[in-house]
Amino acid sequence: MRYRMGAVSEAQGKSLWDRVVALTIRIGEAVLAPVERFIGKRSLVGDATFFPLERFPWVKHIEDNWTVIREEAERLLEVQGDLANFQDISKDQIEITDDDRWKTFFIYGYGFEAKLGVEMCPRTAALMREVPGMSTAMISILSPRKHILDHRGPYKGVLRYHLGLIVPKDAEACRIRVGEDIRHWEEGKSLIFDDTFNHEVWNETDETRVVLFVDVLRPLPFPESLINRLIIKVIGFSPFVLDAKRNQETWERGFIERRKDRAGAGAAQTVG
Repeated sequence: MRYRMGAVSEAQGKSLWDRVVALTIRIGEAVLAPVERFIGKRSLVGDATFFPLERFPWVKHIEDNWTVIREEAERLLEVQGDLANFQDISKDQIEITDDDRWKTFFIYGYGFEAKLGVEMCPRTAALMREVPGMSTAMISILSPRKHILDHRGPYKGVLRYHLGLIVPKDAEACRIRVGEDIRHWEEGKSLIFDDTFNHEVWNETDETRVVLFVDVLRPLPFPESLINRLIIKVIGFSPFVLDAKRNQETWERGFIERRKDRAGAGAAQTVG
């Protein structure tokens, strides 16, 4: 899964597991810093904030099927209140969001399949499996008047892809800044950027913004491409990611139980 690798405070009372996760983040930052500089120099698509879409041939196929993805995302909005807040899955996100106005629905995360995500968004999941180097895929839902604070991604070996699914009418008031560059989402249109540049998001409208959020391996020459895949694999089995995977599975169980309880209560009222 994709997370911010900012410093994590070791507040008194933290569990041993939380301290292990925090230590993993600090070690990862130190180890990956020189690797990232090398990757930026060797990147086959350059080292920039945003990238021309024609460098990624798979984008057209996703855009051609954007309404399929939107239909599944719209069904998620029917249960938006029950969806996970990003910081509920990735505890480190509390540094940039601490309310219930940024909802995420994972389908894949750092190579792991989110079982519920695949079940509820099967056509989106199938499309994501066709994306070369896909490591993470989720639906990102940003409520009205939500601001995601300035932050950076954990590792330059992946690039971030956004597909606009539901965009407020006043698109100019719903924007993303990457480095010093600002872009706006459009429905059915894509953005690809390097999230290791500091970035920030605003939805200054009274409408909800929904995007497909995907991380893909950065195009690199061989053998750097192989090394990059190995690094992604190692990150996927780090305590940091395994903690998020565990949180995701816990949330899925709770979501399913709540739906069962409501279905049972509805059936009881009908009988009564």
